[in-house]
Order: sequence, then structure tokens, then C-alpha cells
Amino acid sequence: MFGKRGNDSTGRVPSPPPAMASPAAAVMERPAAPVLAESARDAAALVRQPPPPAPRKRAPRTEDYYDTKAQVFSALIDTIDLSQLAKLDAESAREEIRDIVNDIITIKNFAMSISEQEELLEDICNDVLGYGPLEPLLARDDIADIMVNGAGQTFIEVDGKTLESDVRFRDNAQLLSICQRIVSQVGRRVDESSPICDARLPDGSRVNVIAPPLAIDGAALTIRKFKKDKLKLDQLVRFGAITPEGAVLLQIIGRVRCNVVISGGTGSGKTTLLNCLTAYIDANERVITCEDTAELQLQQPHVVRLETRPPNIEGEGEITMRDLIKNCLRMRPERIIVGEVRGAEVFDLLQAMNTGHDGSMGTIHANTPRECLARMESMIAMGGYTLPAKTVREIISGSVDIIIQAARLRDGSRRITHITEVVGMEGDVIITQDLMRYEIEGEDAVGKIVGRHKGSGIGRPHFWDRARYFNEDKRLAATLDTLNKE
Repeated sequence: MFGKRGNDSTGRVPSPPPAMASPAAAVMERPAAPVLAESARDAAALVRQPPPPAPRKRAPRTEDYYDTKAQVFSALIDTIDLSQLAKLDAESAREEIRDIVNDIITIKNFAMSISEQEELLEDICNDVLGYGPLEPLLARDDIADIMVNGAGQTFIEVDGKTLESDVRFRDNAQLLSICQRIVSQVGRRVDESSPICDARLPDGSRVNVIAPPLAIDGAALTIRKFKKDKLKLDQLVRFGAITPEGAVLLQIIGRVRCNVVISGGTGSGKTTLLNCLTAYIDANERVITCEDTAELQLQQPHVVRLETRPPNIEGEGEITMRDLIKNCLRMRPERIIVGEVRGAEVFDLLQAMNTGHDGSMGTIHANTPRECLARMESMIAMGGYTLPAKTVREIISGSVDIIIQAARLRDGSRRITHITEVVGMEGDVIITQDLMRYEIEGEDAVGKIVGRHKGSGIGRPHFWDRARYFNEDKRLAATLDTLNKE
């Protein structure tokens, strides 16, 4: 079924057939984690799952390996017909490519061991059907971020630590070709005229590309990986990010429709925590999500997902986050979920929160709950509003009920460090109170942070009446009592 290709012998990495999906997108999902226990005692009794098996390490690549691969790849491109290959499913296409590559190796009489031949087969299949050298990294569940700094240097983040990988690209042209392949799947482009682009992989992983001439040493590619097994609050308990009682408190906050802002630095787990909270939205609520890059995984049946759009090459057609939030107010939402608040759209979100859209949520970059409130103030000012400072603070205090602070500690672990309630105004100052906070006590022998979550003595929070309306007041009181005794 494969015909000779007489007009393509350049050896360049071909564009993927539009019908082919990345093998990384077909990684098998793990069984879903159990839903959070209804009581702190049940949550504390959850059994720790075994860690994932360590990935197999490959031998370092040599120049001879890359020379051999280039010859085999060139012969393969001269042999196959990609238009016919596009008609096959991913597994069948991979088998066809492997058969042809085995024949080429035999005919050209390359001296290779069985393991080297298997690695060469896998690499060439990844180049034709997937994302080339990135495929082994995308297939690993223990990697959180992939950072490519030009063709010769790739870093990964594992367990909160940044490590250098042995993955490299043939040259900067191959790296840019893979970047173009990724962004083209969501209708975007990256080249000299449009060198900055945000996109996503088929599995939802967030991708940022900055290409030459802005990136001096070759294209810089950053991938924030998207976990196949969506984390639940009970898993955060197992990881030590929060206590069982704190998890029950978050569950109540999600159920009683508090307006929540999740605050934290880059990589602190804000989006993961937002996904966890959305699990407690009632199935009969209409939820609209607004994001720059679609990442949220809501399981409710009535969800409308919106995504911003960058300007085209002429600088026209841009749809901003603010445009989306304004429009979704006309779509009869019951809750509005904003993936990340970065600018003047915070004013529109606050307006939505105090005009009947209780239970709305969003994330914001800030290091503390107080700084989160100050950042919202400054972003409203950036939008050109000339409101008095006291008026802006009244809008914030009347809209936001809870600030949840996430942090990545110096040992790479992630913790929920504060659950803070916005109480109201006293003069010109917004009054807050911590329902729970994380206190660092030191380090253990291997450098891991040691600390504990504890309550602040608040017995009846400001949202008590809301909890009573949703019949959660008794569970809330029991949870706070347990937190305050620790």
C-alpha cells in the first residue's frame, strides 16, 4: 500500500498526517481515585498507593547514532507515501513504519545491537507520528514540566526538583518543526513573524513556545504536563498537601457556593486545587469556564468551556479574557470559573461574584492572602478605572468569601498554607481571618520540610449562615473543632 515518493528526499521531519494522534495522547488512564471521605476520620484512613515504577534509562546518544538515524530516516521518507499512511490508525501506521525501517536496516547492513535497533525504531516512529524526542518524556507520569532550551538542552521537573534530561534534538530545525506541529493542532502558528505562542497538547498539557529571533539559542519550548488521572482532595491528603480536616473544610467551601480565589506562585498547584474544588459543584448547575489555555477538567454534565484567542498576523481578531467574562454573563451562568486572573478582567469577575453568581472561582498569582487582595486592587487600577480606593476594597470584600493560598516549598513539596476568610471592611482596611494555616517547624534528616496544619481558633466563620442554608453547619462545626484542637 506504500508507494515511492520521488519528490521528498530532504531528510526533514515531515508534518504529521492530520488524522494521526500523538502516541502520548493514548497513555492509559489509571483507575479514578476514590471520592473524598465524608468525615475526617475516613479521610485519614485512606491507604497510601504504591509509587509508579522508575522509568527505564537509555544510554547516551552518540554522533554515530544520529548519523545512522538520519540515513534510515531519509530512506524511509523516499519509500513511504504519507498520504496512504494517514489513512491508518496510529498503531497500524507504527507497525508499517517499523517493518519498513527493519528492511532498510537489513538492506544497508548497519551494525546495530538489538537494543539499539529497538531505540532507533521507536525514535523514528516518534518523529513521523508524534513529537520526536519529546515522546518518552510525555509518556512519563512522574514528570510535571518539560523545559527545552534549544536543540541540545532539555530539563524536566520531577517531584518538585529540576533535573537535566539526556533528551536532545537533531538540530534547531527539528525542534522548531515539532513546535510548529504542536501549535498547528489548535489552529495557531509560530515562526519569525509570530515568534510567541501558547497552545496545548491533545491531552490538555499547556505549551508555550518562543522561537527565534526572540530566542537566541534556538526555540524555547515549555510544557506544563497534564495529569491523566485527575487529582482529588483525598490524594492531596495522601501527599501531605493538607490534612483530612482541611480537606473536609475545602469540600464544604465548594458545596456551599462560597466565592473562592486560589492564590499562589508559579507551579504551586493552583489549577490542580481549582480542579479539586470543582468536583463538589452540583450536577444540576450551569458552569461556564474561561481560560487562556483550556486545562480545567470539570465532570459536571452542564459545562460550557470558553478559551481566549490571540490576534492574527495582522494584529486583529483578539478575544481577551475580559471579553469572555463579559459575554458569559449573558449566557445565564450559575457559576463562573476563571482559569487565571491576570488583568482588568478581575473587575468583571468581582462584579459577577456579587450579582447572583455565587460559587464562582478563579486563580491569581500572589504569595500571601493579603498580597492577593492588593494584587486585585492594582489590577483594577491597571484597567483604567478611577474608583476611590475604599470603593474598590468594598467591591473586593463584598465579592470574595475565601482565599486559599497554595505554595511550593523549598524542598519541592506543595502545601496549602492558608485557608483565609474575607470578613468585611473596617474603615479603609479589608479584614481577613485565617481558618487554617500551615506552620513550618524545620527539616528532617533528608532535607524535607516538617510542619503541620492547625486551626486559628475560629469556631463560627463568617459564612456560617451560608453553611446552615446548605445543611453543612454541623459538619463545619465538627471540622473546625478538630482543626482548633491540633
